[in-house]
Amino acid sequence: MPQETAALKFVILLGFVSLCADATYEGARSITGAYLEVLGANGTLVGLIEGFGELIGYGFRLVIGYLSDQTRKYWGITTLGYFLNTAVVPFLALAGRWEVAAGLMIAERTGKAVRTPPRDALLSHGVSQMGRGFGFGLHEAMDQTGAVLGPLAVAAVIYWWGGYQNGFVILIVPAILGLLVLLVLQKLYPNPQDFEVETVADAEKGLPQVFWIYLGAVALVAAGYADFPLIAYHFQKQQIASGLTIPLFYALAMGVDAVAALIFGKLFDRIGISILMLAVVFSCLFAPLAFSSSTNLALAGMVLWGVGMGAQESILKATIAGLVSKDKRASAYGTFSAGYGLAWFLGSTLMGVLYDWSMTVLVVFSVFSQFMAIPFLLWVKWQADTQKQSVSSNS
Repeated sequence: MPQETAALKFVILLGFVSLCADATYEGARSITGAYLEVLGANGTLVGLIEGFGELIGYGFRLVIGYLSDQTRKYWGITTLGYFLNTAVVPFLALAGRWEVAAGLMIAERTGKAVRTPPRDALLSHGVSQMGRGFGFGLHEAMDQTGAVLGPLAVAAVIYWWGGYQNGFVILIVPAILGLLVLLVLQKLYPNPQDFEVETVADAEKGLPQVFWIYLGAVALVAAGYADFPLIAYHFQKQQIASGLTIPLFYALAMGVDAVAALIFGKLFDRIGISILMLAVVFSCLFAPLAFSSSTNLALAGMVLWGVGMGAQESILKATIAGLVSKDKRASAYGTFSAGYGLAWFLGSTLMGVLYDWSMTVLVVFSVFSQFMAIPFLLWVKWQADTQKQSVSSNS
């Protein structure tokens, strides 16, 4: 089997595993914000719980990335993470208090932290055969297909049987299916590193300066990017959407995310990081719309929110794969995720507080924080272009 074909099959199968995992935990996350409101949490608590979960989840990736590169147990750590990431979700049905639900939500985020750096490192080898932007975009599209199917399944269950608890129970099906495919996948492709050809860049060690500037730029975007539980809380509180239709809003955003990931990933392979700056401009507009009191404007806001998420999930990872040598890549993804998560925690917590204080200030903060990333991204683009010219002249 040609390397390109084998790599494509590897990316698709790993994408299917992510599809099942996303159907599980994104199905749950489509209602956790509203669920917490029903269990008695206020806006500040929702923002704090979600932000703390992201902080733990992303911060732990720093350790996991380093551990993955040191032990080379990429498959084993990935499998452990997927199991924890999905196995705790159905137990949300048994949570009778917001404190219990919060603990399970944080456990789910921890599982995602365990599996993401080694999974992304494995994936980066496969996508090297087809264009990193397209490869990561394809994976993200499949990932978000699951993120559409999960909320739709939850919405259907709530429609027919009622109650948020029943919505959590159905998610055990994709959880089991994804784990079974993952076990088969690592038997078929025990060494995905073989897909990537050695290059001059592989001789460079450590994380370059441009990586840290890039991380700072993306941290600004993360700080201003409200997570869906707070948006869902707003929908529930302002009666923009009901417990039945909130998952449909989320499914719409995830569908847009999937399409945007493919489009922006392909454009990244052609024109580079400039396309990320365009995505930031679009995503800056989501907050004024999503946090409005109009259902139609909220729908438009969720579309822009999905565009931003799709661009981030495909382009951000593809860029890192081009900046860092493959033997340090899990560490790079872990470090990047830790910084991203810290910014997300601080931003989510602040926006939760701002929601209870002033909606206008919340929106201004979200737009300004994201827009401030653009000058730093311009510098990263200049550095990347300079590096390419240097490599071309030396080859």
